[in-house]
Amino acid sequence: MSTRFAGKVAVVTGAAQGIGEAYARALAAEGASVVVADISVEAGERVAADIGGLYVRTDVSSAESAEAMVEAATAACGGIDLLVNNAAIYGEMAFDLLISVDWDYYRRFMAVNMDGALVMTRACYRSMASRGGGAIVNQSSTAAYLYSGFYGLAKVGVNGLTQQLAHELGGQGIRVNAIAPGPTDTEATRVQAGDAAMDIVRNSLAIKRMGTVDDMVGACLFLLSDEASWITGQIIAVDGGQTFRA
Repeated sequence: MSTRFAGKVAVVTGAAQGIGEAYARALAAEGASVVVADISVEAGERVAADIGGLYVRTDVSSAESAEAMVEAATAACGGIDLLVNNAAIYGEMAFDLLISVDWDYYRRFMAVNMDGALVMTRACYRSMASRGGGAIVNQSSTAAYLYSGFYGLAKVGVNGLTQQLAHELGGQGIRVNAIAPGPTDTEATRVQAGDAAMDIVRNSLAIKRMGTVDDMVGACLFLLSDEASWITGQIIAVDGGQTFRA
């Protein structure tokens, strides 16, 4: 069994289900002490118990909640080395246009799906720097490169945050990258896309299958590891060939 993250403390937001849960389980399996930072108490506690980690109820749109998570993680684990900004409103996302979506809903959506990565980074980076640096992986999406309304706009913002924060934090030994998943077989995607998901696979993917959470895990662990020590500011598409970028 690999122990490449032994002695490391990893915070994974939105880790109570889906891709975030897969990240948390994989990090724990490779030796990390994992903080399950999620707003869903029952599911978050279940995941933390399964992997021997720490659950901390965390609202990524709230600076106060993020700071409280850091305090809890520091008290229990000694600090933070790794951060995965995965939390998002997705499975229950409303369908609407940018020109007509309810303004209060839009602001709440962006506060979680875009600003949440910045809120968590601002809360965590000092602890990471004090321990000699670390790595951050943000969850983007191929939606950033396609028409997808305010969801895609949020992911464009995540890509920009990734690139800007990489420069702001590089001098403190902190690398910042992002993963842009393509259509991935999760409960949330099944709710959002339904039968249309297979049309996307047939019409736009080079590899003719949906992605799986395990497809994302390998990329995430690589970017967090020392194997990626000279990689920062990058958005890595894990998408079965859905997108072309020159």
